[in-house]
Amino acid sequence: MLRFSPSTDMTTEARTHLRRVCTEAEGYLELGMPEYALASLQRWGQHVHGDARGCYLLGETLRELERYREAIFPLRRCLELIPDDIHVAMALGWCFKRVGQLDEAIGALEHAVAVDPSEAVLHYNLACYWSLARNRRRALQCLAHALEIDGNFREMVCDEPDFDPIRTDPLFQALTATVG
Repeated sequence: MLRFSPSTDMTTEARTHLRRVCTEAEGYLELGMPEYALASLQRWGQHVHGDARGCYLLGETLRELERYREAIFPLRRCLELIPDDIHVAMALGWCFKRVGQLDEAIGALEHAVAVDPSEAVLHYNLACYWSLARNRRRALQCLAHALEIDGNFREMVCDEPDFDPIRTDPLFQALTATVG
């Protein structure tokens, strides 16, 4: 669950209005209307960038609109405001991957894993990124860790194109083989 703290440099009235804007944007996102969420957040402008929840919502909105490069700034800002939030780090890594910045994507996920090493999805995504970066050893280590935490990820491996660079590796095949 994301934890957000209100910005301290705003008036009570401004914080209340920003909370309403964020709630409105969340509603639009839940309804699959990211364009409206973006319009709501953009109307409130600079205040959004000083608020963790606002930054996260702006980043998620831009991500849903497939504007990954633009989503990086608000997600980075959100991570500055709440550095121990793995969901923000994962979203940031996701965007970095899609704009071809694998080193940054790996860094964001390594940060998330350091915060919460018990989340299998973090290890799984990190394995994907290391595979794309052609680091077979790190990809296999992360994948093994993800499968150790949650074996259900094994079902996702066969359809995951990120593993294509290591798919023919005997260790990868042994690790992902289903026991029948």
